[in-house]
Amino acid sequence: MTLRPMLLAATFLAIMSPLHGPSVQAAEPAATPAASSEDTALIKLFHDSDEAALKRNPIEGVFRGDMRYAGRLGDYFSDDYYAGERGAAEADLAALRKIDRAKLTATNQIAYDVFQWRTEIALKGFAPDLMDVTKVQPVDHFSGFHTFYPAFASGGGAAPFRTVQDYENNLQRHRDYVVMIDRWIERFRQGMKAGVVEPKLVVNNMIDQLDLQIAQGVEGSTFYGPVKEFPADIPAADQARLRAATVAAIRDGILPAYQRFRTFLKTEYLPVARDSVGLVGLKGGDKLYTHLIEVNTTLPLKAEDVHELGLKEVARITAEMEKIKAQVGFKGSLAEFFVYLRDDPKFQPPSAEWLREEYFRIGKRVDQRIPEQFSLVPRSPLEIKAVEPYREKTEAGGSYQQGTPDGSRPGVFYYNTYDLKSRTTPGMETLYLHEAVPGHHFQISLAQENRELPAFMRFGGNTAFVEGWALYAETLWKDLGMETDPYQRFGGLSDEMLRAMRLVVDTGIHAKGWSRDQALNYMLTHSNIGKADATAEVERYIAIPGQALAYKIGALTILKLKAKAQKELGAKFDPRAFHAQVLDTGALPMSVLEAKIDAWIKASK
Repeated sequence: MTLRPMLLAATFLAIMSPLHGPSVQAAEPAATPAASSEDTALIKLFHDSDEAALKRNPIEGVFRGDMRYAGRLGDYFSDDYYAGERGAAEADLAALRKIDRAKLTATNQIAYDVFQWRTEIALKGFAPDLMDVTKVQPVDHFSGFHTFYPAFASGGGAAPFRTVQDYENNLQRHRDYVVMIDRWIERFRQGMKAGVVEPKLVVNNMIDQLDLQIAQGVEGSTFYGPVKEFPADIPAADQARLRAATVAAIRDGILPAYQRFRTFLKTEYLPVARDSVGLVGLKGGDKLYTHLIEVNTTLPLKAEDVHELGLKEVARITAEMEKIKAQVGFKGSLAEFFVYLRDDPKFQPPSAEWLREEYFRIGKRVDQRIPEQFSLVPRSPLEIKAVEPYREKTEAGGSYQQGTPDGSRPGVFYYNTYDLKSRTTPGMETLYLHEAVPGHHFQISLAQENRELPAFMRFGGNTAFVEGWALYAETLWKDLGMETDPYQRFGGLSDEMLRAMRLVVDTGIHAKGWSRDQALNYMLTHSNIGKADATAEVERYIAIPGQALAYKIGALTILKLKAKAQKELGAKFDPRAFHAQVLDTGALPMSVLEAKIDAWIKASK
């Protein structure tokens, strides 16, 4: 799982990054010698749009290693911010329409189409009826700034701490953070007046998260991390001053703001929060869900059609699971086999250390086979780390965080050790393929390392492509020498089942009115997913509607295009060339990807 959408500020908040990268200045790219005046105009539009976006969204620059605006956290959640984003989208579309697409190079035609799609879909999100629902629900337990920002500012996150200025920037961002927390309260109160409120389940989870951070105190706080140890070249006097200022920022700013927010949620908001968990139970929720389906899948799909597709996929995968059950000689039902895989100690990691070492072993085996399937590989290294304790309870079993474009900060594959007995070992290989290599690490790193792409294609994307590619990467298990053990293969089917169930459960919750328990029972009945993972999954779907649909829709699209290429090219088909075509232009909307692969097939003939 990796999230990097930016429909509204709230969806940006799940971005995390663990280490720090270099400070760089953005340079305006030059058009190639063969570029037409239209190409030059397009490149300038991309550059100007990106520069303006970085000023409005300074945290994005820090993730790139661009520190020009690092002393600001951003004006997210304000009316001025929303108006600025909407105005920028309108201006960008107006400028784009003045450019003759037919006169662009083939690559720039793809860039034109991607820019148009992402700008139009963002603009749709600022429609008044959608904003009435989204802006009054500024944070949730899965994609809230209160879960993103501590890691960002921890000293082990994206924010660098190499110079005195880096520490000063951090202190300024902390002041912005306190303002932001109070703004959440204002937004939630607006929602209370309008009758648009979060589910009680989400509110209780946020209260738990705040309790954990408040209980850390000052010197135990994640925010204290950067001043535990300073770079040697920072003078002692500055170290003492910055440490005292950080203590004051935590003690007098962040913790009191957390307490205000926690008290508000507990005493004012929770009593009026809704019992229903889906958007179908929220005023304006049906229109929002239709929009979120398109945002996440890049296709104008109907909830009912997605639900039916999910049911068909669940049935197909169930049949494959029955075959594995028979292969290993298990005599009970499939449901009993699920219980066996969930509960038998031999399928439970003996320790967190064992889990870490096993992922290292899996990684080495995958690396040996990568050249058979990929000619295009990233320069960025990969790090393997456990999820931090303060957020592990509500995190998925695995996730990925990107590194910097120059590889100085590695990408990170995170594995979760919370409730270790529920972390069954079948499926570890599949999880690695998805989150690490050749899944998220390849796709995200290759995009941002390609300096020929405009910034929005290097650093942006859409969930259907990003998560669709990662799920497609799981289908390469045989080609990469994985899942030779039947239990690991069953784990692969279980992970595929999870993505199929998401089509059923997400639409069930948000379009059909399913309860949390109904959704949880469906997942436990149709797979061997552990209860802790299933609970986190269901509560994630409740918090961020539609995102979970993107995996299967994206993967099925890539598989369809691969099958088409194999059929039409026959012996000429080379998986390395196909994968390069899919990956070398960043995350494309599904319609743009299909047009690109069709053109490649035609040219390859």
